[in-house]
Amino acid sequence: MNPVVVIPTFVSTRSQREGGSIITTYDHPTPLSQEGDLPRCLESLTKVEGIGQIIVLVAAEPSIAHKAAQKTQAIAARFPELHIAVIGAAEAGLVQQRMEQLGLGKLTREVGLSGYGAVRNLGLVVACALGFDAVVFLDDDEVVTDADFLRRAMYGLGKLTRKGIPILAKTGFYYNSEGSYLSKSQNKWYNRFWQQGSAFNKWIERAMNAPRLSRSNHVCGGCLALHKEAFKRLSFDPWIPRGEDLDYMLDLRMYGSDIWFDNKWSLRHLPPESASEGTRFRQDIYRWLYEYRKMEYSRTQIDLMQVKPSSLEPYPGPFLEPSIVRRIRITAFLRSLARSDKKAYRKAAKAARTEAVQYAQRNCTKYFEFQFVWSELMSRIEGDQILSTALVRSAVSRAEAVAGANANGRVVERDPRVEKAGDVVEAGAPAAPQAGVPEQLAAQYSNIDPGMTSEIRLNLAD
Repeated sequence: MNPVVVIPTFVSTRSQREGGSIITTYDHPTPLSQEGDLPRCLESLTKVEGIGQIIVLVAAEPSIAHKAAQKTQAIAARFPELHIAVIGAAEAGLVQQRMEQLGLGKLTREVGLSGYGAVRNLGLVVACALGFDAVVFLDDDEVVTDADFLRRAMYGLGKLTRKGIPILAKTGFYYNSEGSYLSKSQNKWYNRFWQQGSAFNKWIERAMNAPRLSRSNHVCGGCLALHKEAFKRLSFDPWIPRGEDLDYMLDLRMYGSDIWFDNKWSLRHLPPESASEGTRFRQDIYRWLYEYRKMEYSRTQIDLMQVKPSSLEPYPGPFLEPSIVRRIRITAFLRSLARSDKKAYRKAAKAARTEAVQYAQRNCTKYFEFQFVWSELMSRIEGDQILSTALVRSAVSRAEAVAGANANGRVVERDPRVEKAGDVVEAGAPAAPQAGVPEQLAAQYSNIDPGMTSEIRLNLAD
C-alpha cells in the first residue's frame, strides 16, 4: 500500500476564539505568532521507517490564512528528509473549483478548512486525488515514538477476518504525559452524571486484553488509518462540533462497516492546557445532543443499520441514550457552581436548554443527505490528474517561495506564483505522473503491507 500521513493543524490570531461559531472553536489552536507543537510532531516522524508523503492541512481564519500557510511551510522546510506538502486556503480553493467544474456544486461547509469534520474531508479528497490508497491521520500535538509506527498502522488494513469481514478502518490508542492509556477521569461530585472518563477506561482496559485487532467502540482521530474503500464510501460529518472521529465509527456501523482497535499501535498525545474547560464542555453539549438526534433519525431510515446504545457499552452507549438531555443540563449546572470557569459553564447550561437542542434538530439529517454526493465526489476525484497537477503546482510554488525567502533572510507576505496557482484549474492542464501521485511530492514508497500473512484471512478471535 502507499499510505499518506495527514496532519491537520489549526492556527488562530490568538490561543482561543471565544464567542465564535461552535464549529470553528478548536481545542488547541496555535497562535500565529507561535510555532506550536507541529515541529515536535514532524521531528518524531523523521525516525519512522518507510514514511512517505505527509500532508499538513492548515486551518486558519480567512484574515490570516495566507500567513498561516507560509508559517507552516517554513516549519516544514526545516525537515528536508520528510516529503511534506502544505495544503492551505489556496489549495482548498482549487478543490472547490474542481468540484464545481465536475458538477458537484459548492461544498464549502462539507469539504474545506473550517471545522474538524470538513478539514478531515479535505484531507481525504486530496489523498484520493493524488492516488493514495490509505490515509493515516495524526494530530499536531502528538509524538510518534515507534519506528514501526507506519507498519503497525497498516497491519491488517484491507485484509479479511476469519469470518470474511474486511478491515477497512482501524484506530490505535494514546499514551498521555504520564505514560498511561487511561483517561484522567475526575470522580468529583459535580461529575456524578458525567462519567465519560471512567466509562472510557472500562472499555479500553477490556480492549487492551483482547486480541490485537478487535471491534472498537472508540476512535482516536490522531491515530486513525482508513483504507480508500472506507473513505471513498463515507465522509466525516462536518456538522458535528467535535468528536468527529468517534462519530465516524458510528457512521460506519450505520452503513454496514466498522472500525477495529489495534492494541499494538500507539503514540504519545501531549496536548497543551485547554484555555477554557467550560467552552469545551459547551462543545460537548452540542456534540452529544447532535449525536443523539442523529442516531434517533437514523433509526427511521430503512437503508441504515440500527445501532443501539446497548451495543456500545460501557462507552459511548450511555451518552447516546435519551437520558443524555437531562444529564447534560444537571452537569452543566453543577459545574457552574463548583468549577473556576463559572461563566463559561453557565453559558454551557444555557446552550443545553436552547440553541444546542435547536442545532441538533436543524442539522441531524444533513450528513445522510451529503453521503449521496460524497460517493459521487470521490468517484470523480479519484486520481483526477487536473486537480492533482494544480495542487502540486500550488504546493511547490509556496515551498519555493518560502525557500527563496529563507535564503534572502526575509519573510514572504505574498507570492504571486502561489496566488496564480490557486486561481484557476485549467481544463487542459498537463497530467500528473504516476497515476495521480505527483512526482514532486512522491517519496520512496516501500509498498508497505505488513498485514500480509500466509493466508488471505487474518486469524482473529471472533
